[in-house]
Amino acid sequence: MIVRASFKCSSEKISQVPKDKLPDIAFIGRSNVGKSSLINMLTQHKGLAKVSATPGKTRLINHFTINDSWDLVDLPGYGYAKVPKAEKERWAKLIESYFAHPDYITLGVLIVDARHKPTADDVTMCDWFRGTGCPMIVVANKLDKLKKSQVEPALALIRETLELTDEDVLVPFSAEKGITGHSSGSSRSCRITSKLPRIWLFFTLSSLLATTMKGHPLSINHLAMVMSLLVGA
Repeated sequence: MIVRASFKCSSEKISQVPKDKLPDIAFIGRSNVGKSSLINMLTQHKGLAKVSATPGKTRLINHFTINDSWDLVDLPGYGYAKVPKAEKERWAKLIESYFAHPDYITLGVLIVDARHKPTADDVTMCDWFRGTGCPMIVVANKLDKLKKSQVEPALALIRETLELTDEDVLVPFSAEKGITGHSSGSSRSCRITSKLPRIWLFFTLSSLLATTMKGHPLSINHLAMVMSLLVGA
């Protein structure tokens, strides 16, 4: 359970990123995908990540310390924000520099829009996470915008576009409505659960990551535990 969530620091240069031993869960997604709302919902701390009606609010690498045991990393959004070209290029270089240091990332969370086929930028971010060798979870946000009959085809399109395997975890989610679901690659099934008192995406990760040092991958046993919980085994 997430009890404490506090702002740690913002980094405009890769040299400013914390190099302590706390493991990092890194969040990234398109500028209008609802990343800040999702972070606030997951941590149960309203206002932790700044939400704006204007996409592109996150312009730095923001670290938040969770339960004094791991850091949630809010990476700049990409692909939509109406900002000067020079600023977009600065964001891109900052993100690319972050991914060039795989020891910074313990777990990656890629957020995509459940309503649409992942963009070329989404595919690039997915490939960058894979390149780090760290475990990755893909969150299909804005689930509430889909009809029930549209959910399975939408998830199948995301899996196909991002080339997710049966072992990859795809989480249907709505930060707006507070609902989530389980999506199993093997069964392609999705169960939707409303108004969970604790969002199950972090929940176990908090305690598991507390025993994981930055720069070291999650153990096979930890990964098996996380996977079994995420797919509802």
